[in-house]
Amino acid sequence: MLSASEAADWTRRRWLQAGAFAALGASTPHWLSRLAQAGEKTARAKNVLVILEQGGVSHIDSWDPKPDVVSEHRSPYQPVATTVPGLFFTSVLPKTAAIAHKLSVVRSFHHTKAGADAHPNGTQYILSGAHPSSPQTMPDIGCIVSKTCGTACPDLPSYVMVPGNHEQAAETRTGFLPEGFKVFKTGGGDVSHPGWKVNDLLPRPENQSNRFAGRQSLLTNLDQSFGRAGNPAPTTEGMNRFYDQAFSMLTSSAVTRAFDVQSEPAGVRERYGAGHRGACYLVGRKLIEAGVRFVTVDVRWPHMPGKPGGGNLNWDHHDFIYASETCELPGASGAGAGRYGFAHWVMMGSLDQAYAALIDDLDERGLLAETLVCWVTEFGRTPRINKHQGRDHWPHAYTMVFAGAGVRGGQVIGATDADGGYVATQGYTPEDYAATVYEKLGINRDVPLYTPTKRPVYFGHMGEPIAGLL
Repeated sequence: MLSASEAADWTRRRWLQAGAFAALGASTPHWLSRLAQAGEKTARAKNVLVILEQGGVSHIDSWDPKPDVVSEHRSPYQPVATTVPGLFFTSVLPKTAAIAHKLSVVRSFHHTKAGADAHPNGTQYILSGAHPSSPQTMPDIGCIVSKTCGTACPDLPSYVMVPGNHEQAAETRTGFLPEGFKVFKTGGGDVSHPGWKVNDLLPRPENQSNRFAGRQSLLTNLDQSFGRAGNPAPTTEGMNRFYDQAFSMLTSSAVTRAFDVQSEPAGVRERYGAGHRGACYLVGRKLIEAGVRFVTVDVRWPHMPGKPGGGNLNWDHHDFIYASETCELPGASGAGAGRYGFAHWVMMGSLDQAYAALIDDLDERGLLAETLVCWVTEFGRTPRINKHQGRDHWPHAYTMVFAGAGVRGGQVIGATDADGGYVATQGYTPEDYAATVYEKLGINRDVPLYTPTKRPVYFGHMGEPIAGLL
């Protein structure tokens, strides 16, 4: 068995040496066996909570202020001091500024390889941590975590997206993994509405009867008849997982509690903020508290009756980004239709309140120490304002923010240039983000997963963990 120091030396770069070993008579399986015997990595995180603010949040209007650029391209939001000396956000993040000492802000994310500068492929990139043009379609990070780490909550899926109903939600991927590791999307419109329910998960009266128990017994007998229970074939692994999980979910009161926003005290709901975003963030906390391994909160505020021009409230601010209400003003290009201005309550106002509440709430409940919280977006916005008074897609520089699970708070990692257009120091990619998540969970990226045809697939090997977050 390898010692700890020897294990640390067996890196992904040793694959080159593995080829040489094979030429000398040492087989790759034997090499893999020695690697597996090296022992598991130390996990700092038990769970992961991803806040996916889809649409491309403007970094220079939020996390990475640039007050000295020329006036025609300058953000109107002035820098504000945070609880960390020398660290500034913009004025749209006053509540978040008050918890900056709990955050690690990485201002130097970027990706320049073609094929990830639109919302569908950009969203797929950040969900999987693998470039969309990769030869092998890679699963979401959450699917791989579900496969490798299992779950501490058998009553709920190990990878849940709340609510998972925006136009890019179809970009989730299971890849080569069985369908049993697919993300579960709660669906629904306004999560804050008293009538919001996850119908596919809530127990039904008929599921509490002898009839339901009889069906479960019948399935068990069929399993045994076809040999699936004792030695399931690879092609049936996903279905077995679905069946086992379904029986647990349909009979569990824990499922009801995990999604019941209205059961939370009024003070807690008010703390997260009125409306959809606050409720989504709150459900994210409840799922982590219930033991769900990997949660993605994917917020797009639904259409609001009586509020014109609010049919697609993500962060795609091509038009009139600084509008006080709707961005659909005379002269708009139409590319940014459905938005409200960046600082409007349904945009950064609700985000600032919900995010600050989430971090503090997790901390007060003792959950932050074991939960890696990742605030992510698929790219940033252009340092220059376009002719429609908006900012366009910009993968050359953007910010992502991390907290919990041993991440040192109160630090900034990396920097962009004077106008926020390009990374100046310590550039990182979505591949590095994925590698960081795996490292935090103690997942050994040198041990492959396998396709149904038993072909090994290595994940997270195109990036390196971000040292400042470990």
